[in-house]
Amino acid sequence: MKIISYNINGIRAAIKKKFLNWIETESPDILCLQEIKANTDQFNTSDFEKLGYHCYWHSAQKKGYSGVAILSKYKPINIVYGCGVEKFDNEGRILRIDLDDLSILSCYFPSGTSGDLRQSFKFNFLSFFYEFIKDLKKTKSLVVSGDYNICHKPIDIHDPIRNKSSSGFLPEEREWITEFLKLGFIDTFRSINPDPDHYSWWSYRANSRQNNKGWRIDYHMLSEDVRHRIKHASILHDIHHSDHCPILLELN
Repeated sequence: MKIISYNINGIRAAIKKKFLNWIETESPDILCLQEIKANTDQFNTSDFEKLGYHCYWHSAQKKGYSGVAILSKYKPINIVYGCGVEKFDNEGRILRIDLDDLSILSCYFPSGTSGDLRQSFKFNFLSFFYEFIKDLKKTKSLVVSGDYNICHKPIDIHDPIRNKSSSGFLPEEREWITEFLKLGFIDTFRSINPDPDHYSWWSYRANSRQNNKGWRIDYHMLSEDVRHRIKHASILHDIHHSDHCPILLELN
């Protein structure tokens, strides 16, 4: 099973950059998207169905903002839109599909970079999400994919010293990832690749991507009980539809 997660920073903009051609060529079994930034009446959803996908869209109420999706070649036995908390669901941040032996989530964590108010919202989301996943994991094997908007360790960010007080690398956020993993999850990329200089997001400023001054903030977190199914995990850094790049997880 080939699972890709990708913050596309606007599905309409990505389509103009031959996003559909890339999907057809890459042909993932599951494609988790974040920041689709569109309602389903703003783009042609049938284009994705023509490629052989069952498509599930969870847009934000605010147009041009946030939103997640899952495209699956397998027909799910269950689809869950949101998490049941209005302030998070209004922003289209969590979508889940259940397959026979695995549940897959596409998640877009809030960013706190715009100021204290949104940083507080992010911390509230993190507190909720920890308990939400802790409860869900009691009955399901999970792949929790998406943009977490947090770098875990110094190896995951190009300049850990200067960014030590930046949202996305705050001590409290990094500790949250540590505690999340202790629930029984694996950071699948780091389980295979211990090397530095691997990132999934770059600022549009100062030629950050060309200079590889990035952050690894996108993850496939996998339940420990299905660790044995990991075949491969990588970051597809050469794909350019967004300020993020896709991340890949292959399971047996």
